[in-house]
Amino acid sequence: MTTSRAPSARTLRALDYLNVFLADVRDGVGPYLAIYLLATQHWDPASIGIAMSAMGIATVVAQTPCGALIDALTQKRMLIGIAAALVGASCAAITLFPTFAFIMTAQALNGIAAAIFPPAVAALTLGIVGPKKFAAQMGRNEAFNHAGNVGAAALAGLAGYLLGREWIFYLVAAIAGVSMVSVLFIDEKDIDHDVARAAIPDSTGTHGAVAGMRALFAHRELLIFAMSVTLFHFANAAMLPLAGQLLSHDKATGASLYMSACIIAAQLVMIPVAAFAGTQADRWGRKPIFLIGFGVLPIRGCLYTLSDDPFFIVAVQLLDGIGAGIFGVLWVTVVGDLTKGTGRYNLTLGAIATAQSIGAALSNVVAGYAVSAWGYNAGFLMLAGIAACALTIFYWAMPETKEPDRQPTPQLSPAVAPIT
Repeated sequence: MTTSRAPSARTLRALDYLNVFLADVRDGVGPYLAIYLLATQHWDPASIGIAMSAMGIATVVAQTPCGALIDALTQKRMLIGIAAALVGASCAAITLFPTFAFIMTAQALNGIAAAIFPPAVAALTLGIVGPKKFAAQMGRNEAFNHAGNVGAAALAGLAGYLLGREWIFYLVAAIAGVSMVSVLFIDEKDIDHDVARAAIPDSTGTHGAVAGMRALFAHRELLIFAMSVTLFHFANAAMLPLAGQLLSHDKATGASLYMSACIIAAQLVMIPVAAFAGTQADRWGRKPIFLIGFGVLPIRGCLYTLSDDPFFIVAVQLLDGIGAGIFGVLWVTVVGDLTKGTGRYNLTLGAIATAQSIGAALSNVVAGYAVSAWGYNAGFLMLAGIAACALTIFYWAMPETKEPDRQPTPQLSPAVAPIT
């Protein structure tokens, strides 16, 4: 196993294309589902919150096992293709069977697929470029991903406005099909599957050693990081869907366009921010840049309470571009730092993603009921307070993880932590 990789140009281009097309697939129809259920199916906010949380709950259940599966299997490309097919089929079927039970089932399938995408793409990237180029390549991945989101959001807004909201779901299904094709152009020979799980060579230099799970999940830095990102996603997940519902009141005919404008505004900011985070994380360190991402979230939550003007809401979404652009690059990089040499990268990535999903699922449910009981401003202020807690914990308790600042952690060594 080597830390420096020389993949083919075709593989790198295919990885770029995959990130572009997966942009609109890995989250399903996202906040557009809230608009569709409110404006077309006339659901109440509490029921919408439950439906939106179904995907997150399914992801919570599936993510850690999916991470372990990605560590164990070499068929990572096939897993991504299957996940894309699940998303495409379920999104198209929602328009045909818009009942509560069916939408909950479709959202659960999307949640299982969402459990596969982040660790699988991160594993492919690590296995293709190696750890030395990982942060920079993840910045490139996220930049292409956000560029894909801009194009998909523009198409979704136009489709919803000109053809009907149902066409947004059909668009996601079509893009899922293209994603399945893109992943096939990644050359399997360019993927080192030991590198992809952050393993170290054994005495023969050919097989990756694996650390014990008990020692891994007792690691203090991982627990602090999991707590921080859980609170971050609790605060973040419901903000855009709530903003979309706010836009839908008395503006039903233009809600899809306004929502697309919110998404496009944030994604346009995410493109340079993600590229910056990827290139500067090795110079500045992970923590200073990550603190910026944490810091903008409570500000964003408070600003939403000042006005329900569509143009103001779109402007506030620019802050989401900063936070999400940084987060998308650095969370997988920090996990890579903390698990180097363990052979448990994707399992740990799945477990940390589970923590994020717990926060996101609770966010939609709690915020939905808060809005129903006390109004939208109370919901946004509640989320802003949680975001401030996440910032405080990360600032005071989370150390820098970039080497050589961080010394190796003895309890993660495979020699002292056999597989359990």
